[in-house]
Amino acid sequence: MPFIPHTPADVQEMLAAIGAPDLESLFDEIPPALRIGQLPALPDALNERQVGRLMEERAADAPRPLCFLGAGAYEHHVPAAVWEIVGRGEFYSAYTPYQPEASQGTLQVLYEYQSMMAGLTALDVSNASLYDGASALAEALLMAVRANRKSKSKRILVPRALHPLYRRTARAIVHNQGIELVELPYDPAGGHTPVEALAPYAGQDFAALVIAQPNFFGVLEDVDALADWAHRNRTLVVAVVNPTALAVLKPPGEWGETGADIACGDGQPFGSPLSAGGPYFGFLCCRQELVRQMPGRLVGRTVDLDGKTGFTLTLQAREQHIRRSKATSNICTNQGLMVTAATLYLSLLGPQGLEQVAAACHANARALVEQLAQVPGVSRAFDRPVFHEAVLRLPRPAGEVLNGLLDRGILGGFDPSADYPELGNALLVCATETKDEQDLRRYAMALTETLA
Repeated sequence: MPFIPHTPADVQEMLAAIGAPDLESLFDEIPPALRIGQLPALPDALNERQVGRLMEERAADAPRPLCFLGAGAYEHHVPAAVWEIVGRGEFYSAYTPYQPEASQGTLQVLYEYQSMMAGLTALDVSNASLYDGASALAEALLMAVRANRKSKSKRILVPRALHPLYRRTARAIVHNQGIELVELPYDPAGGHTPVEALAPYAGQDFAALVIAQPNFFGVLEDVDALADWAHRNRTLVVAVVNPTALAVLKPPGEWGETGADIACGDGQPFGSPLSAGGPYFGFLCCRQELVRQMPGRLVGRTVDLDGKTGFTLTLQAREQHIRRSKATSNICTNQGLMVTAATLYLSLLGPQGLEQVAAACHANARALVEQLAQVPGVSRAFDRPVFHEAVLRLPRPAGEVLNGLLDRGILGGFDPSADYPELGNALLVCATETKDEQDLRRYAMALTETLA
């Protein structure tokens, strides 16, 4: 809790020093019509002890529900050591590492992160980093348009099975730059984007094709066929991937004959708690040939005059990050704290540990879907393989079912009806490694009671 040490006398002294008659005058530039006035419902001030006790009582009255909600942000176990280390002052409050002589620790962490992400995606280069997965996709699309010298168009093929919030964010960022996003339909039986959906666009000029793996429905795409189609049509491939899934699925750099050109996504599964929606971070990786078009910070490893290893920002001038008119991108933040957490998370788990997490997620999702599909009136919406999410069809509207589940202490999933009304009464459910058999049975029982 912040401590404000200023007494009324201190406040008056500061106001006198700047020539202001009172605190209200500091806000006189706000039009009166925009001011809220009084707050009669606001209770009287409490001291620190009273506030602490009030929050403890409220927390006790709101037990944490069992979470089966995914749709882009996932409840994973974060080892205690991750945030114990990230919370140290040298990481928690570190400034942007423009001065390498004073920032070797921060720079090395970013370099190690980039190395791990490049290895995980089987691509050559990673940045560090972007706001979130959705803005990372938008940056990847802008990058693809700049980098594809074989394309004269500003058109990009985007599957409708891609996360709807990613599609909206990308469109909001790129449409004012004249970039057109052309949506591809998904197969109503499999929930995937079939190669046949690309047939009407063969021979046309497109800068890039977006491929999600897994897609918003949790369904696995035929990434090899899609990537090869794109490259035959002189179109770059932008992969949107769940980073946890990469521990058990083919990485983007190995899709098809030549691999994806760019990969992006949200790094939240790597050490960032859900935290009511953020902060998270976006990752972006690419082939070496495209590195000059990559936004965000890049850390390189070198040696100094004495032959000692050193790290520094490379390939980009500082203007890339602070001067709008000279920047490759206007969203070149470095979510350094989240990246540090991801670096520690990956270091602690290692390749084998991450594979075990991904395998446990997949196993739990399969077991959950099998149990829920046995509830009368519930069935799978698609017949394709999934990673750790799946769409279920329900006999009643998902909103009603979710409210009933919440009354029973279950966050039951995501209602996709607003973006996919054609699915009818459907529910997107997710299971990660944090669930056990008892949790799955509890959900199945709660769903049975709710529908009954």
